[in-house]
Amino acid sequence: MHKSGFVNIIGRPNAGKSTLMNALVGERMSIITAKPQTTRHRIIGILTEDDYQIVFSDTPGYIEEASYKMQEKMNSYVNSSFEDADVMIYLVDPQETYAEDDLLVGKLRRMDVPLFLVFNKLDLVDERRVGELEREFKRWIKPQRIFGISAQSGLGVDELLDAIKEALPEGPVYYPADQLTDRSERFFVSEILREQILEQYHQEVPYSVEIEIETFEETHTKDGEELARISAVIYVSRKTQKPILIGKGGSSIKKLGTNARKRMEEFLGRKVFLEMHVKIREDWRDDESWLKRFGYDR
Repeated sequence: MHKSGFVNIIGRPNAGKSTLMNALVGERMSIITAKPQTTRHRIIGILTEDDYQIVFSDTPGYIEEASYKMQEKMNSYVNSSFEDADVMIYLVDPQETYAEDDLLVGKLRRMDVPLFLVFNKLDLVDERRVGELEREFKRWIKPQRIFGISAQSGLGVDELLDAIKEALPEGPVYYPADQLTDRSERFFVSEILREQILEQYHQEVPYSVEIEIETFEETHTKDGEELARISAVIYVSRKTQKPILIGKGGSSIKKLGTNARKRMEEFLGRKVFLEMHVKIREDWRDDESWLKRFGYDR
């Protein structure tokens, strides 16, 4: 018997959804930073063995009061995950406070597929706090299974994966066995660059940035090594943000380029020549045409 299904991971911003999916798949599919709203798109990670295939879905953190159309699009990815899940994972950060009238809690109450309530970051919180939250959630929703994990360290992840396998329905192979995701290298390169911006810059700037890969050319160095020539445009939403990104004498963007290129080379497994330009596109986060251009209609 072959089992397969779609396992969707939802939760609040910065609950650790991307870290968990990467741990479950065994590959780095989603970018990870300590800042909330790091994930902006719904990203698929595929785990295939002889007798099963699991299609994991990492979603943006649900924003109860969206300030931009971009955040509304991000919430739509979360809403769509309720429609196609065979197993739903609700990831909880016990350091946060939750309430029965939270929008996600209301949606989960109406789920008719196996629901796993997963408390993350166990290495950072007191057991009594987890126990209190568990009792509260049991009154609000009806999880099939409850787990405590640390996605960062791997604590409890294998047990969670085993339970997911058990809960999967019988089904076909949806993707080729060697396929890890439905996204292209071009997409992941843009995400790596955005990850480095999130890591390097502060306050509003990283959240006002979007990346567009203009060219991605496969070629070779003079020595015959494989080389990816990448040209990227970094869009900012206000004029004042461009000089911050570039830095005095270009120092900041030079540092950004060095760090991003190293990560891209690790990911692609070949040399990278990275060229970057900074452009201003005011209020792109509320512009439907630009959101579509950046892939938010997917």
